[in-house]
Amino acid sequence: MKNNRKPAATERPKSGKNTDGEAAVLAAIAAMPEPYRAMGERIHVIIKESAPTLAPRTWYGMPAYARDGKVVCFFRGSDKFKERYMTLGFNDSAKLDEGNMWPIAFALTNLTAAEEARISALVKRAAS
Repeated sequence: MKNNRKPAATERPKSGKNTDGEAAVLAAIAAMPEPYRAMGERIHVIIKESAPTLAPRTWYGMPAYARDGKVVCFFRGSDKFKERYMTLGFNDSAKLDEGNMWPIAFALTNLTAAEEARISALVKRAAS
């Protein structure tokens, strides 16, 4: 006999499409080709240190960080959409508003101390 029981609201889907957690984020980063893997590992540390209240999770297969279940920021390697750069993005729940127009995505080709400081400041502000 077939089990028609619906999963409880707190159960996670077994498909892995919306898997939450640090292990899933680290696996997504590990799957990135170099040099984006190394950049992703560093961005993960920067985000966790800058906004420890954000919960790591995957979002459409990308490393992401959420507040109250809503993704605040994410990043992806160039291979995700065959771009020539890594992307760091912020969703509408990020608190980055500046007047009538502000950036919500940034292209990264290299990660130096200057970019690390800017990412940290943006993430802190987005998570505030």
